[in-house]
Amino acid sequence: MYDLTLTFDNGPDPVVTPRVLDILGARGLKTTFFVIGEKLADPERRALAVRAHGEGHWIGNHTFKHSIPLGEQPDRDAATDEIGRTQAAIGDLAHPQRWFRPFGGGGNLDARLLKPSVVDHLVRNAHSCVLWNAIPRDWDDPDGWTERALDQCSRQPWTLLVLHDLPTGAMDHLERFLDRAEANGARFRQDFPPQCVPIRNGAIALPIQDYVSCIEESNRP
Repeated sequence: MYDLTLTFDNGPDPVVTPRVLDILGARGLKTTFFVIGEKLADPERRALAVRAHGEGHWIGNHTFKHSIPLGEQPDRDAATDEIGRTQAAIGDLAHPQRWFRPFGGGGNLDARLLKPSVVDHLVRNAHSCVLWNAIPRDWDDPDGWTERALDQCSRQPWTLLVLHDLPTGAMDHLERFLDRAEANGARFRQDFPPQCVPIRNGAIALPIQDYVSCIEESNRP
């Protein structure tokens, strides 16, 4: 048996997110949706975040544009632009712990994730930084990710899995994955493994130097 926390990144999507919510709702599962800030400007997508929140899911911050990892952005205002604007867009849907997940540029856990000014922003604004310990690359292999995910789950006592509610076809296999995970002894939960939350409520709880770049920052002209 093992514990499994599901998370969904890069939405909301008007086609895929409703189906994901229906599947989770039918099973009584609660997760976190780490949303892209600019997508919430669309009323239909914003309504999906409202629906997810109303059904007991947590809404997290996954940057505003999701274009360049924060640790690779030289602009000193990147934290305000990418994290601050998204948090404002999330508004009253935010969890009290202000969940933030950085963009890894393909699931990488390295210095691309953060930079000193981003860490300062997270601490100053009492965010909690949520990483991961399983990336089955569903965006890259929409038909084959389930086997990889099940293998990753079987190798550790508590998995924080990153999936994507995007129109790739990957979520066509979500029900099958959940069935097999449950048959393998998965205990679904909504909270996060402590080792995947190096910053909690603005306090640095674990060493973060491996996730922070030394990029030279500049003020915007």
